[in-house]
Amino acid sequence: MLNRLLGTGTTPSMLRDALDESSARVRATANRVANAATPANGSFAGALKAASGAASGVDLEQEMVNLADERLRYEATSTLLQKIYAQIRSSVREG
Repeated sequence: MLNRLLGTGTTPSMLRDALDESSARVRATANRVANAATPANGSFAGALKAASGAASGVDLEQEMVNLADERLRYEATSTLLQKIYAQIRSSVREG
């Protein structure tokens, strides 16, 4: 019975997967932001390129917008999952 409530393909399962995907996107964005000022592969050529003022190829403003958007999605998904779990707990208690 619980497998039908919490198993693969159910709403809670899809929401958990969405949270995992959201976390992965945040980690990827954070990695891009953190490495924006790092010379390419730490090489001498990369250091020269950075010193000459060449752009890093990372739009920090857009990345910060992406992080804010992802935070909102994560919080909304988390809230939905909490409500579903509360409904399941309530159903189990009421029998």
